[in-house]
Amino acid sequence: METSLIRNVAFISHGGAGKTSLIEAILYNAGGTERIGSVEAGTSVMDFDPVEIERKFSTNAKVASVTWNKTLLNIVDTPGYANFLHETKCALAAVDGAVVIASAITGVKAETKRVWSFADEYDLSKLIFINKMDKEYADFYNALGDIEKAFGINPLPIFLPIGSEESFRGIIDLVRMKALIYPSEPTAMYTIEEIPGELLPEAEKYRNKLLEAVSETDDALIEKYLETGELTEEEVRKGLREGVVTKRFVPVICGSAIKNIGSKLLLEAIIDYLPSPMQRGAAYAVDKKSGEPVDVTASDKEFSAFVFKTFIDPFAGKLSLFRVYSGSVKNDSEVLNVNKDEKEKISQLFMLQGKNFVKTDELTAGQIGMVTKLKHTETFDTLSSYFDPVEFPPVELPDPVIAFSIVPKSKDDEEKVSSGLHRLIEEDKGITVKRDEQTGELLLSGMGQMHIEVVVDKLQKKFNVQVELKTPKVPYMETIRSTANGQGKYKKQSGGKGQYGDVWLELSPLPRGEGFEFEDKIVGGVVPRNFIPAVEKGIREASADGVLAGYPMVDFKATLYDGSYHSVDSSEMAFKIAASMAYKKIAMDAKPVILEPIMTIDVYCPEQFVGSVIGDLNSRRGRINNVEPQTNGQHIGALVPMAEILKYAPDLRSMTGGHGMFTMEFSHYEELPTPLAEKLIAEKKQNEA
Repeated sequence: METSLIRNVAFISHGGAGKTSLIEAILYNAGGTERIGSVEAGTSVMDFDPVEIERKFSTNAKVASVTWNKTLLNIVDTPGYANFLHETKCALAAVDGAVVIASAITGVKAETKRVWSFADEYDLSKLIFINKMDKEYADFYNALGDIEKAFGINPLPIFLPIGSEESFRGIIDLVRMKALIYPSEPTAMYTIEEIPGELLPEAEKYRNKLLEAVSETDDALIEKYLETGELTEEEVRKGLREGVVTKRFVPVICGSAIKNIGSKLLLEAIIDYLPSPMQRGAAYAVDKKSGEPVDVTASDKEFSAFVFKTFIDPFAGKLSLFRVYSGSVKNDSEVLNVNKDEKEKISQLFMLQGKNFVKTDELTAGQIGMVTKLKHTETFDTLSSYFDPVEFPPVELPDPVIAFSIVPKSKDDEEKVSSGLHRLIEEDKGITVKRDEQTGELLLSGMGQMHIEVVVDKLQKKFNVQVELKTPKVPYMETIRSTANGQGKYKKQSGGKGQYGDVWLELSPLPRGEGFEFEDKIVGGVVPRNFIPAVEKGIREASADGVLAGYPMVDFKATLYDGSYHSVDSSEMAFKIAASMAYKKIAMDAKPVILEPIMTIDVYCPEQFVGSVIGDLNSRRGRINNVEPQTNGQHIGALVPMAEILKYAPDLRSMTGGHGMFTMEFSHYEELPTPLAEKLIAEKKQNEA
């Protein structure tokens, strides 16, 4: 396949706008499928994961390849719900253009603006498709205004609707200035007629806007337009292509994916106007040998490819999806994983059509394909030739925003949960798993509660592992505020050899974050040297449980300054126990307090929600550090106790209508207010009773 005849395009939007349904219609129109799949009926070739079929929305990015009019079209279907937009960003790293779907009913939502910003980050050319023109309350012009306001652009309609809601029956083609009338059944076939008289003034108005925009892409076109006021169909198409490739404007198409109205026109527009990999320009990479940045183009001879997605199939194993940026790769060849510096065997290459894999002998520059069972390769790795290896940068993803403790339901699940989670992490770069050293909990972190629930569903359906989700424990700690000293004496006689250990300790506070320090001030051998390590060990082990509520004691110094021993009965164990006894007694006299973790949180939201967000953070015992203007909104920086924001993500989404985003990280520990500490201690005692 010639690189100039390839189009790689991602379909992006908010959830429920109809991306997958639109792709199903396009695949059918291009002859890639024998019928239009349905998300609702679970027959979609794109949403094939059991979790997606059950929930009726996309959670993974998927690829469908189809050839139409001698052009290879690689369509990437992406998730639209907020919890899965990291998948969308990964997919955009592999394409040259984007189709942004807006709803004729709801217009542009917060998620649409986020994926639009991702497309801008990758400097992608775009088309806009206003979908659901056949639905109740559909309004093309309202949606158009919403697009203009939300994205800060002047959208350029190249088609206008004929009717709306139940009366939606066709489209005005502003390039040909003809009416395209569709039958009631979804065939994508239409008859070409003259534009209805009552719609002609509106059509001429938008036709003039179209001519003005395309004429400005070329000096010869603008000269002709100024002289004659008209351009030929061929000249308009040429100007449209130039304007889209150079990102001067964004054409707007309209239709209904369910009724298959306008979807074939979108297919034609993708091929006619979006750039090929050759036109897209160079991709940024780093020369592995020199460490210098290099531009990789589709005309370069040496093979290079970027792995942008991994699927884990319980039967087929690891499936690696990649975009070839230069050169070519064949079956039974050997390539270099640049990130791991390991050889990889390419046994069998595939092209994709959703859940269907099509074998191919070779993939060339610009193509998107898949290979199975690579040993070392993970998502964001670069595959390259040995002779001129380059490395593409990984996709920068936001940090997880919510964590849950996961508890296996049975002993069998306990043994399988680690393996299952490890494989899902390979598939989904938006999740992390770690063991909390203090609480001992296994914490699963993700982009939202729905994301975590989907991961748990996949654990069960893919790997037959069942777990329960619980809110994670807050890792409280304890410390002391004053200096105290005292004795710990352990003496036991039980016939024969006894046990004897006697120590005098001083406990004193250390600055926050210093941990634990032990000092030996014994003189004169009152405690033999060989028993002193046992004293330190006894304090360390005992301080793992604080004296107030059993949380670890931190930021204190223990000084051993006196003691006594018995020549026969003293032992390391006796001194360890004596030290533990001394610690517990003295710590209660040193004004112990509970510490809570404080998080740094950065919230980004539109101007109109700033007051609500700040008020909410204050109610969570937060301290606002700064409020700064940002593009399309405000940035609010604050310090908030972890206990108050364990489930902040859904609250912020509700508060801002889905427009708010945040990141957070651990900052430091602070003393827990006395009333809350007393409540925590009481709860702890009640649970232990």
